[in-house]
Amino acid sequence: MVLCMFSGGASAMLALPPEGMSITAKQAITDALLKSGASIAEINTVRKHLSAIKGGRLAALAPPARLVTMVISDVIGNDPSVIGSGPTSPDPTTYADALAVLERYGITEPEKALDLLKRGAAGELPETIKPGDPCFDGTETIMIADNRMALDAAAKRARKLGMEPRILTHELAGDVADAARWLADQAKAAKPSGAPVCLLSGGETTVKVTGSGTGGRNTELALRFAFEIEGMENVAMVSAGTDGVDGPTDAAGAGVDGSTVARAREKGLDPEAYLRENDSYTFFEQAGGLIKTEPTGTNVMDVQVIVIS
Repeated sequence: MVLCMFSGGASAMLALPPEGMSITAKQAITDALLKSGASIAEINTVRKHLSAIKGGRLAALAPPARLVTMVISDVIGNDPSVIGSGPTSPDPTTYADALAVLERYGITEPEKALDLLKRGAAGELPETIKPGDPCFDGTETIMIADNRMALDAAAKRARKLGMEPRILTHELAGDVADAARWLADQAKAAKPSGAPVCLLSGGETTVKVTGSGTGGRNTELALRFAFEIEGMENVAMVSAGTDGVDGPTDAAGAGVDGSTVARAREKGLDPEAYLRENDSYTFFEQAGGLIKTEPTGTNVMDVQVIVIS
């Protein structure tokens, strides 16, 4: 038996660039994708085609052994072919799909990576391992944990604390500004009849990085949400990564309420300027509100908790 266990970070940790490509080149193209606002599925489509082990290629090495894969999902939809870029799962995407992702986000470097993808699209390189390949016969994939499990646990805890939990979604995705606006709309529409309402959501938003500041999608989501609920006295929200790490920072995320923006301005801070620079971590570092848990050891994407009294 071959037993494989994957969780958040597997794409980065299990790296084997194809012949003719350096790890530095792969890091560069991954970094560009992460800053572009691309979804994790799009990013991993590219990663799979710039790898000698992802996209089912590890599974192809297993026969005649029995292959069992256990996964903790850090992607929306729990698609095994996306989690960790699917080293033991059939891959329905192609080199042409990977090139389309790069074109969509205007990524043209490093040239070595693009040349390799173009050669693959021209049929000069072997494809990833496709559905129906005999190497997947008798294989098994077991889902150990995901975002919905985290939200169910949060709902149970909220109920014990005397709140009325409502799970909005475990598939929150898209641009962080749109997500913050949608969450604020849900908070404004909630009508507590007695006990405080606890709105729960989870998923993975994206940030198109145009500034030079420090932050992650959770601190940026929290700051944008603070603008949406400015002046409201009965709403508070936390957005945090379940792995305890938000972007390249030591925070899991941040907490805000209806007075966050006003209090920051009283301190002489300009919240809009921090947003323009994608500098949400620095904003909360000065205004207060950072949540630091240290790494948790488990990643099932992000969680938002909104309490309305």
